[in-house]
Amino acid sequence: MCSRYPYSTVVEPRFKGGREGVTEAMSRRRQLADAAITTLAEAGMRGLTHRAVDRAAGLPEGSCSYYFRTRQALLRAAIDRLVEVDLADLADRPALSGKADLADVAEAAAGLFEFWTTKGRVRMLARYELALEATRRPELRAVFVEAGSRPRLLAEHMLAAIGAPDPARQAPVLVACLDGLLFDHLAGAGALDLTAAELRAALLDVLRSFSLHPSGGNSSGGHSSGARSSGGRAAL
Repeated sequence: MCSRYPYSTVVEPRFKGGREGVTEAMSRRRQLADAAITTLAEAGMRGLTHRAVDRAAGLPEGSCSYYFRTRQALLRAAIDRLVEVDLADLADRPALSGKADLADVAEAAAGLFEFWTTKGRVRMLARYELALEATRRPELRAVFVEAGSRPRLLAEHMLAAIGAPDPARQAPVLVACLDGLLFDHLAGAGALDLTAAELRAALLDVLRSFSLHPSGGNSSGGHSSGARSSGGRAAL
C-alpha cells in the first residue's frame, strides 16, 4: 500500500502483527532518529530535512516523513533518542557512593569529558544545534530541560562524594562549568587546548572550589589529591 502522504515514494512497511511488528517499527524509528542526530551534527539545523535523514539512514525517500510527519516530530525524536542513548551510557559507569578522593572524582569527570569529545562527539554537536533551536520552541525547551536532569543528578553525586557543602544547589553550576569546557573544545575558539594531564588538573581545580566550605576549609584533602592529578590519559 502506498504512503498516504503526498509526494512520498515510500511504501508503507508491512510489519508483522503483534509484539514483533511493534518492535520492528520501533527499530525503524530509532534508525531514523540516529540518522537525524548525525545529520544535525554534520549539516546543522538548516540541513535537517526529511530527505536528508532518509539519505543518512539509507532508506527510501519518504521514509522519514512516514514516521515523523512534521519537523517538530522529527526534532522531538532526535531529543528523545539522545536522552535514551545518554542514559544507557551513564548507566554503564560505576556510581559514586560514600566519600571519594578529589583526584578520583576528577579522573571520572575526565573520562566523561574524553568520551564526549571522541565517541560522543556527534551527539554533542547535535545537542548544541537542538539547544539553540529549543530557545525558539517552548515545546522543545521543556523536553530539553527535563533531559538535563540526569547529568545534574550525576554532578550532585560527584559533589556529595567530595564533601561539597550543598551538592543539590551546586550541581547545576558544576554542569555549566563542564558544559563550558566541552563547548570550548568542540565548537569554541579552542583557546583551551589541554592535554589529558592538564584537563585533569583543571577539573581538579574546579572540583576543589566546589568542595570548599564557607569557612574556607576543604573537607576532602585537596592538597594531597593535587599531587595525583598529573598521570597518564584518563580511562573511560
